[in-house]
Amino acid sequence: MIDKKQQELIPAIVQDHQTLNVLMLGYMNQESIDLTLKTKHVWFYSRSRNKLWEKGESSGNFLQLKQLVYDCDKDAILISAIPQGPTCHNGTYSCFNEFDTNQNFLYSLIKIIKERNITFNNDSYTSNLLNEGMPKIAQKIVEEAGELSIASLGDDKKEVIYEFSDLLFHMLVLLEKSDINIEEVWNELALRNMKKEK
Repeated sequence: MIDKKQQELIPAIVQDHQTLNVLMLGYMNQESIDLTLKTKHVWFYSRSRNKLWEKGESSGNFLQLKQLVYDCDKDAILISAIPQGPTCHNGTYSCFNEFDTNQNFLYSLIKIIKERNITFNNDSYTSNLLNEGMPKIAQKIVEEAGELSIASLGDDKKEVIYEFSDLLFHMLVLLEKSDINIEEVWNELALRNMKKEK
């Protein structure tokens, strides 16, 4: 006989809030949903153990809730969370071993820059650049933009990629120093696109 609680289970996909990578799939019932919203840690219902469980309760690798939304038919959940360590019980970042973690590397880079800003590391170029302040960061952006412009006039694509990467990195450092989230940039671009379509 199927447990009544199991009849009420709904699949929940967990996504890394910063990289957008898919981390795992679990099952939730109303009680685990309520606990997740209340504690801001993700809870599931274990079909094999027939009980509620908090992700990370034994490993310490909790999932910090950022957002929980239902799909259009309300028969699946998408959870946006910040992983506090590896998500998979095998010790890997994601339960999907073949996942291309480079797909959203930009968010990983932003996270590293933020960490270098919070915790100063004398051996880190990023920490030192942030510590020197906006005048130095602005100067580096001008330098890197100039180098990219010069590279773009040649036929060496690798050089353009190299210089573009340098400029992008320093622009991300500027955003961090300015306390601007990359999402604010995406929102501005989306707004411009909407105005253009009108």
